[in-house]
Order: sequence, then structure tokens, then C-alpha cells
Amino acid sequence: MPSTFTFLGTGTSAGIPIIACDCPVCQSDDPRDQRTRASALITYTDTSNTTRNIFIDTSPDLRQQVLRHDLQTLDAIVYTHYHADHVFGLDDVRRFNAVMDRPIDIYAERSMLDWLHQTFNYIFDPHKNTNRSFIAQLTPNEVHEFQPFELFGKPWLPVRLMHGRLPILGFRIDNLAYCTDCSSLDPQTYTALENLDTLIIDALRYRHHPTHLTVDQALNIIDHLQPKKAYLTHIAHDISHADLEAKLPTTVHIAYDGLQIPLT
Repeated sequence: MPSTFTFLGTGTSAGIPIIACDCPVCQSDDPRDQRTRASALITYTDTSNTTRNIFIDTSPDLRQQVLRHDLQTLDAIVYTHYHADHVFGLDDVRRFNAVMDRPIDIYAERSMLDWLHQTFNYIFDPHKNTNRSFIAQLTPNEVHEFQPFELFGKPWLPVRLMHGRLPILGFRIDNLAYCTDCSSLDPQTYTALENLDTLIIDALRYRHHPTHLTVDQALNIIDHLQPKKAYLTHIAHDISHADLEAKLPTTVHIAYDGLQIPLT
């Protein structure tokens, strides 16, 4: 099976359409304007010729995303940060535990692991639960910025992004990098992301936002890093897919839910 990156969700925290909005994008009949909350799937074959599925984040729309792609197994979850729109689908991975009859490894920074333990204490401290219940079985693994770790034969490099004042992680896997929810990149990250085939980067909207890149800011970073291709993600309802796609350079595209690209 070829190695692939799948955009499970490409929307901002409210999704698109957002509740009680009659703007042209929320009312659009273009399926590319219908965006669930941000998460991603990376699929590749390990050294034993076993297909591995790895999530980046678990959005609140994870169940819908998994059903859309008919996913049957899940081997690991890698987390960027602890905001609700990137985490609160975690309960739905318990079905994979039941299907595979084994725990699932999760990978995150210590601050993220601590937050998960506090927020989902019924998962991480099941002996304290009043009733025995159907919960996810997870094995935490701590990762560190700019220190690669191996997942099923591939090195993953965590890189530092700033989400406003919050330090979060992006990831480089082979020659693809995923940098969602960022307003700036650490100087060392620019070096770590040289010579990319594919850069996936936050581009929330056209006007300024304190914790996300604008379209122009994202394009400036793309111009600096010069990847062979780039995709914009974490999109708000300010942006029409068709309108923006027509204005972008030929090597830059706006991602949409369900888009699958090669992992190179």
C-alpha cells in the first residue's frame, strides 16, 4: 500500500458550516467548503509489511471522519496540543481497542500528557471509576521538541510552533511537514523544515488573528521554505475554497476534508 497523508478535517474550531450562520461559505453547496474539525491520518507500511494507521490529533468529529474513510484499525495517535477541537474525539478510539484487542500508543509532550490525564482521568485512572465502563486503552509516550522518535520504522521529528503564546508541536515525517494552529515558527523550525516535498500549514483567514496565520502570512512562510508543494489548512468560514484556490500560486493549494496526498 502506498504511503499517504489524509486530511480527515480541515476546519477551524467551529467547523464549517458553523452554527446559526447564513454567510455564503456556510451556505455553499461546494463539498470542499464543508469542513470538520482538524485532524489527519498517516498511513504507511512498516518493515514487516503491515499497514499502519496513525492519527494526528483526535477532533470532536473523529467518529464521522473514521466512518467516512471506513477505517478498521488504529496503531497510534500523535498530538499537537491540548485544545478541545484537536482532542475531544478521544473517546471514539475505544472502538479500535475493542476491534484490535490491544492498547493504542499516544505520543505528546509532557504538558499535553498531563492535561490528558487530568481531563480524561476516567481513562488514565480507571480504578477510580464508580462503574466499570467502555473506555479507551492508551499507552502514553513522551516526546520532545526537535528530538526524533520512531513510529513503525519511520522517524517523526517534532518541531516547535507558537499558537499565540502557547508553544505547540508540528511534525515532519519524511519530506512532509504538518504545521497546524500556528501563528509563528520557532527559528530552529525553519532549519528543520528545509528541503520539503510537502508543507501543510495553518491559514485561518485573510485578516489578522492573534493565534493563527493569515493566508498572506502562510504564503510568506511557504515562500521562505520553498517546499515543492504546500497545502493550507485549519480554514475558517471567511474563506471560500473555490475563490482562494483560484488565486494561489500553482504549487500551493487549499486542502479539504478527505483529500489524500502521497507521503514522501
